Amino acid sequence: MISWGNDKELFQLMKSELYSAVLGDILDKMGYLHQFLPWRIQPLSEDMVVAGRAMPVLEADAFEELSDGANPIMKKSFGLMLEALDDLKENEVYICTGSSPSYALVGELMCTRMNILKAAGAVVNGFHRDTKGILELGFPCFSYGRYAQDQGPRGKVIDFRVPIEIEGVRVKPGDIVFGDLDGVLIIPQEIEHEVIVKAYEKATGEKMVAEAIKGGMGAKESFDLHGIM
Repeated sequence: MISWGNDKELFQLMKSELYSAVLGDILDKMGYLHQFLPWRIQPLSEDMVVAGRAMPVLEADAFEELSDGANPIMKKSFGLMLEALDDLKENEVYICTGSSPSYALVGELMCTRMNILKAAGAVVNGFHRDTKGILELGFPCFSYGRYAQDQGPRGKVIDFRVPIEIEGVRVKPGDIVFGDLDGVLIIPQEIEHEVIVKAYEKATGEKMVAEAIKGGMGAKESFDLHGIM
């Protein structure tokens, strides 16, 4: 039986033993059929894996760097982005959405600050920039891809640590964010223990099935025996 004593142990275990496909399969079986974020959100490099607790960030489009309007947040450079960055805790994931995909939502300096704070990674529903710098940091970052256009005069963070939604997937503060080369998914906090235990059991079973198939067992025979494919 798999076990862990704290979040640090949990996320190390998830990164070493689990993967998005097996976690997604378990969520499907439990009736949570819409937990994967859009396929466009991909890691900067193939070996990047993110596992941590969601620190949701809500972005909105702006049309000039500083506004004279009624909302005081719009008068601040980047809105509340700097406050959101500094509020990140160890093992949390900066997960951001809400704006149009016309500028970068994360870059090297932001990732540097996240890395110092021991955050788990960044997942944005849009683009990143400063690709070389982020890769040199080795900080897990997932996005639509690289695009250098700055958010400064185009977008502002208007809130953080609030529920957000990314193409129908609800993300609440404290939910688990897991991502690898095959996608990023959200595990609701209230079912995380059951999902992780069942995913570990399935991952262990898949290894047995792989060995059986490599040994010559047919796909149907293997499925009838193990119930895994």
